[in-house]
Amino acid sequence: MSFITGVGLTSYGKHEGSSSLDLMSKAAETAIADAGLKRSEVDGILCGYSTVSPHIMLATVFAEHFGIQPSYAHAVQVGGATGLAMTMLAHHLVDAGVARHVLVVGGENRLTGQSRDASIQALAQVGHPDYEVSLGPTIPAYYGLVASRYMHEYGVTQEDLAEFAVLMRSHAMTHPGAQFHEPITVADVMASKPVAMPLKLLDCCPVSDGGAAFVVSREPTSATGIRVRGCAQAHTHQHVTAAPALSELGAEIAIAKAKAASGVAISDVRYAAVYDSFTITLAMLLEDLGLAGRGEAAARVRAGHFGRDGAMPLNTHGGLLSYGHCGVGGAMAHLVETHLQMTGRAGPRQVRDASIALLHGDGGVLSSHVSMFLERVR
Repeated sequence: MSFITGVGLTSYGKHEGSSSLDLMSKAAETAIADAGLKRSEVDGILCGYSTVSPHIMLATVFAEHFGIQPSYAHAVQVGGATGLAMTMLAHHLVDAGVARHVLVVGGENRLTGQSRDASIQALAQVGHPDYEVSLGPTIPAYYGLVASRYMHEYGVTQEDLAEFAVLMRSHAMTHPGAQFHEPITVADVMASKPVAMPLKLLDCCPVSDGGAAFVVSREPTSATGIRVRGCAQAHTHQHVTAAPALSELGAEIAIAKAKAASGVAISDVRYAAVYDSFTITLAMLLEDLGLAGRGEAAARVRAGHFGRDGAMPLNTHGGLLSYGHCGVGGAMAHLVETHLQMTGRAGPRQVRDASIALLHGDGGVLSSHVSMFLERVR
């Protein structure tokens, strides 16, 4: 058993003069205070990777910088799924009695601390060194290939994908920390610059500076307990050239295992936080997770199903597509927002009921998946 006892999040966008460690520290300080703890009470630290500040011992580098001496430290690397993978590991650590309060933290100054060329070069290494990297594709190119195939198989259109960008932007407009606040339309998405067809600029998440953190504890530290009900992972491939059929990707495996572990059905879920690096990512994952039928997610967006006042509120902070994406910390913002919703602290973004939430992270090119259910217990 474990509980998410505190959360912290910076704004995403430009943070001139702030290093990755600075952004991580700011988020961590907020999360520890939110949990009602002192730094000295944190006995475990988990952090992700940083492409701006790579280090073979990043967890202990951060611990030193932040001024803590944990009894357990570990760094995790599974791409965009890292935030939830760290949460799952923290859950197991406190449940096993290895640590009492585990600080999970991620962040980067990827926008101001890394050139465009350096960023592209770092992210290109996700490809196979012999069969992919040598041909020059970028991350958007890999997802563009997946999008083309998915559109062909399930009748999804570019306008359908644009709906997800519009939804995330409408949610980000109500969050003061979001990178983007200007409203957009389907026509705006369609008219935006081609990046890797069928994906256009507004189909893609931005590059951001930012940090996020949370504390996972053995027992609640406040009046409201947000419990990890169950979680699971699946890893079907690393490189897109080795990926299985679209109907056999890891999200379906992870969610099935998480449902079995938690005893929660999709019909029980009241709030969803789903990885959205590209519009195609969000469309596919919603359908893989059972939140919409194949090829039907966009129609549900148009019908208001995933809006703040809809039947299944989704990424009410704006997601990666509009709140921003700072590497590992990007998807961690999904969990921070979920915690705020579940504890009734989301302000103007507050949904009617977030008593049971589903979170899903995706790393690589739909390579690594983590599904998790959270439950408000009091």
